[in-house]
Parts: sequence; structure tokens; C-alpha cells
Amino acid sequence: MNLDLVREEIAKYLNKRVSVKIYGMRNKNYEYEGILSAVYPYVFTVFIDGSEKSFNYADVIIGDVVIKPA
Repeated sequence: MNLDLVREEIAKYLNKRVSVKIYGMRNKNYEYEGILSAVYPYVFTVFIDGSEKSFNYADVIIGDVVIKPA
């Protein structure tokens, strides 16, 4: 899997509701639902509960962040 393919796949969800699951350290997992608001060369942002959170594509590639349509 390469960065360009991941970026293109995530760009398909632009301005749509998505579910973001984050697998953190020490078994702390978080799950958010929001609107994919922007796609940049190295990060994408999701508008969640009145604030914007940014995530990078490298975390998607290694599996720390999973994004899918809600």
C-alpha cells in the first residue's frame, strides 16, 4: 500500500460522514464519527463535535488509524 493510493481512497469520502477508529498506546482505543472536511498532501482533517482533528496517512498505512464511511 502506498501513500498516493491511501490519499485517493480517503479523498473519496470528502464532505461525507466517516467513522475514524484510533488504536493508541497501552490499549487505549478511540472511535469518532464526523465529516471528512479536508484532504491535504500529508494529512486529512475530520470535523468532530465542533472541532477539527487531523490525522496522517502514514498512520492509516500502518493500521493505527482506520477510516471508513459511517
